[in-house]
Amino acid sequence: MKEYNVAILGATGAVGREMMKVLAERKFPIRELHLLASARSAGTVLEWNGSPITVEEACDAAFEGMDIVLGAAENDIAKRFAPAIVKAGAVFVDNSSAFRMDPNVPLVVPEINPGDAKLHRGIIANPNCSTIITVTAVNALNGLSPIRSMTASTYQAVSGAGAGGPLELAEEVEALRTGKPVQPKVFPYQIAYNLIPQIGSEQFEGYTSEEMKMQNEGRKIMHLPELKVSCTCVRVPVVRSHSISVSLHFDRPVSVDEARAAIAAAPGCRLVDELAKKEYPMPLDTSDQDIVFVGRIRPDLTDENGLCLWCCGDQVRKGAATNAVQIAELLLEG
Repeated sequence: MKEYNVAILGATGAVGREMMKVLAERKFPIRELHLLASARSAGTVLEWNGSPITVEEACDAAFEGMDIVLGAAENDIAKRFAPAIVKAGAVFVDNSSAFRMDPNVPLVVPEINPGDAKLHRGIIANPNCSTIITVTAVNALNGLSPIRSMTASTYQAVSGAGAGGPLELAEEVEALRTGKPVQPKVFPYQIAYNLIPQIGSEQFEGYTSEEMKMQNEGRKIMHLPELKVSCTCVRVPVVRSHSISVSLHFDRPVSVDEARAAIAAAPGCRLVDELAKKEYPMPLDTSDQDIVFVGRIRPDLTDENGLCLWCCGDQVRKGAATNAVQIAELLLEG
C-alpha cells in the first residue's frame, strides 16, 4: 500500500494528541509524520509509535511535501494556513468550524456521506462533535422515513472545552470539599455540581452558535436541506463523552422495532436498549472508543410520527480525532 506524508496542525492540543493515537491504532500508512504547533510549543518532543518526534513551528513552508494535513487548531489558525496547505498540494482535513458551511467544502461523517469527500477542492471539514454523534445515531432512521424535524438537548462534557475543563472541575470539587472559594476560569460559572445551559455565543433568536450547528451542519451532512432542528446545549460536570437526548419527527410513523433494527445494523452505532435490565448509553461506557451508543428508543407521545432516543459518544475521538482520520482514510489509494 502507498504510504503518505502526514502533518498534524495543532499537534500538542488534546485533539491533536488524540489524532496521533488514532493514526497509530488504525495503522494509517504513514511515511513521515510531522507535528506542527505554535512557536511556543515548537521543540517539544512527543512519542509516536515508539519513536520521538520533535514538534515544529507551523509555517507555510512546513506543508511542502505533505499529502494530508489533519487540522486540530482554532479557526484563525485554520484560515491562516489553509491556502498554503492547498497550494502545497496536500488535502486539509480540518476540525475547526472555519470551513464547515462553505458550499465548496465537503462536510463529512464517513458512515453517512463518504462520497462527499471525493468532491473536495483541497479542504474537507470535520463537523462539530455533538453533530457527529447525533447524526451517526439517527442517520439509519432517516433511511426508514425522511426526518422532518428534530429536537435535541446536548449534555456536553467539560473536556469539550479543552484540557482546562477537567482540571477546573477537579479543582472546584476539591475546593468545595475543603471549604475554599471556587474561582471559575474556563467556564463562566462553577461547573462542579452544576449545569450551564449555554455553550457558544448568541447567534440566532436566542440560540447559541453551538446550538445552530446541529441544524446547519446536520442539513449538509444528511443532505436534508429542509431539516428543522431546535437544540439546547448544556455543559455538564462529566469529564468525557457527550450525551444527546433526541426527539425525531418523520414523514410517517416509524415503529420502535424498526428503529432498533436499523440502529443495530448501522455503521458506527451500538444498540444498548434494555430498560428493564437498566441497560442504556452512558458517557462512562463510551469514553475512549469510537462507537456511538444508542438507546432509550421509544414513541414520542406528542407526535404519532415521532420517536425519542438517547445517545452517547466520545467527543474527542468520534466527535473529532477519529472522524478526521476516517476522512483521511477515504483519500487513500489502493
